[in-house]
Amino acid sequence: MSDVGAVGIDEGAAAQWITSLGFDVTGDLRFERIGLGQSNLTFLVRDDTARTWVLRRPPLGELLASAHDVQREARILAALEGTDVPVPEVYGVCHDPAVSNAPLVLMEFVDGLVVDTLPAAETWQPAQRRSIGLSLARTLADVHRVDLDATGLVDLASHKPYAGRQLKRWSGQWERSRTRDQPKLDELTGRLTAAVPDQHELSLVHGDFHLRNVITSPDADVAAVLDWELCTLGDPLADLGTLLAYWPERAESEPGEHALSAVDGFPGRDELVAEYVEASGRDTAALGFWHALGLWKIAIIAEGVLRRSIDEPRNKAAAAGATVDYVDELIERADKMAAAAGI
Repeated sequence: MSDVGAVGIDEGAAAQWITSLGFDVTGDLRFERIGLGQSNLTFLVRDDTARTWVLRRPPLGELLASAHDVQREARILAALEGTDVPVPEVYGVCHDPAVSNAPLVLMEFVDGLVVDTLPAAETWQPAQRRSIGLSLARTLADVHRVDLDATGLVDLASHKPYAGRQLKRWSGQWERSRTRDQPKLDELTGRLTAAVPDQHELSLVHGDFHLRNVITSPDADVAAVLDWELCTLGDPLADLGTLLAYWPERAESEPGEHALSAVDGFPGRDELVAEYVEASGRDTAALGFWHALGLWKIAIIAEGVLRRSIDEPRNKAAAAGATVDYVDELIERADKMAAAAGI
């Protein structure tokens, strides 16, 4: 039953817990680390008949306060069942220390393609790439239409203005995870803080919405939205800004892992915004701020990934992780976007 891909899982104890949930498991369960994500650890679980589940747990080692809360993520997924937002079904949450030294979440395996590498993107024809890009924008509008009262998510997070909360949280994360001094990021934090736009509405915010965090169906639509660990309540334009931050275009220099959107066929950022506006009717006047803040936040997240990989190398995914050059490139792009937005 042992598998080198299952670092962080007591396979025998986890298998017993999964069986206790009432599943008709045939033979031994096998656990395999999947995905390029470098935050919560994700495992594919199979039995001898190829029945399949997905298991999630926090990263190994010392974690920042309130980060990587898979139990909270499971609450959000369960609340979204029955809404227009496609999500995997949650089967169970385990916080028994006899099973695992960290919480475990077992959920549905959604069949489809995760476009997280260039070869994956190249399996689509250009028309399909365009379709999935526009589906992303429409799905994001669906996220922002979620009825907070009906889903019980109205108390998920603070209702105070979101930009200030984000700047406070992520600048604090930077201070706790930074691997060196970076004056340009510190200076940009001050400029963003001085340019916070007024908030006019409150919605569910995914917090890390981009191409690699969805499963696509054979007809090039979003089949499931994944990785809700940063989900909160806030300004919906923050999610659109994050999507744009993860969506470099052909003429831009960007480290490889987020350059998939530059492959022929994927819509440009302006087309994503137009599709989102058509689906949501939302005013995007403040989007430049949120695009810059999205790049700033992604740089800080990448720095955290770098810090965790230094402190605990077993957290690294199969693909290369964040590097100092990658983080610095994101900071440079955030600085340029802020300047273009008049910040």
